Amino acid sequence: MIWLTWRRHRKPALFAVAVLGLLAAVMVPTGLAMRAKFGDFGLGTCREALGTASMITQTEAVARCESLGHQFQREFGNLQFVAVLFVVLPALVGVFFGAPLVAREVEQGTHRLVWTQGVSRVRWALTTFGMTGAITAVLATGYALGVSWWFEPLVTASTGRLAFLAFDVQGIVPVAYTLFALALGIFAGTYWRRVVPAMALALAGYAVVRIAVEVLARPGYLPAQVRTFSPTGTQTPNPASGDWILTQNVRVDGQVVLPKAQLGPCPPGQCAAEPGTTNWLEFQPGDRFWTFQAIETGIFVLLTAALVCFAIRRIRTIA
Repeated sequence: MIWLTWRRHRKPALFAVAVLGLLAAVMVPTGLAMRAKFGDFGLGTCREALGTASMITQTEAVARCESLGHQFQREFGNLQFVAVLFVVLPALVGVFFGAPLVAREVEQGTHRLVWTQGVSRVRWALTTFGMTGAITAVLATGYALGVSWWFEPLVTASTGRLAFLAFDVQGIVPVAYTLFALALGIFAGTYWRRVVPAMALALAGYAVVRIAVEVLARPGYLPAQVRTFSPTGTQTPNPASGDWILTQNVRVDGQVVLPKAQLGPCPPGQCAAEPGTTNWLEFQPGDRFWTFQAIETGIFVLLTAALVCFAIRRIRTIA
């Protein structure tokens, strides 16, 4: 049964390997170039000297490190558009690998032959889903490791690993996204039972769930921290902390007067701030990266398991 499943689905698997090979041909040279420039700028050394505290004293060294970070982003920031492609890849697995898995059998009528042999429907489903899931997990792990290595210098020099896009293509969540997309495609195939509508359903469902989790759930996995600091003081947010800034504004006596803005820090006597003016920050600390990764991975693993169970139940009722 395993050998038969491999023979039937080896072409999509080999095609996925070929796509990853093409991506590697782009990622390796650009990744090496970014890492070489990152070292030439001395960004690793200056960021390490800043530490991981959320607030630090504004000095010339801090300003210089920030300037080097901006310079690095100007040179390689366009590569973030390539990273958007990596966000889309798991959805393509669900559309082109998951959705046709059952839908094509039912649409072409071959399920009547396959499911009436000595192997039961449940065993056929468990073997097929397990085999395709294992292949997908291996390929997704390779993809996640490669993208994490490639994206690390750009993320370190900019907003940190918790920010949108950076979080989505690094760590272990890409593997969970890919397995979820595969399971969603399989379930869509059992629901619609035609390939093209199932592919559209898988793509739309994946986009809705991903956006909902990313925008509505992720900022609240753990209670956010709040910090205020004076625009005329010497304290400033640490650009090397990797904190995920959720909201920032300028307040006077607790009332927001400048949304999405920050004043200072500037030396005493050189800022014309009214008495009672403060900078207000709401953020998730950068050291919560792996905690957030574990939480979001758990969410998508549970969704994947539920979709597989629903798909098997529906297969048992297909005539």
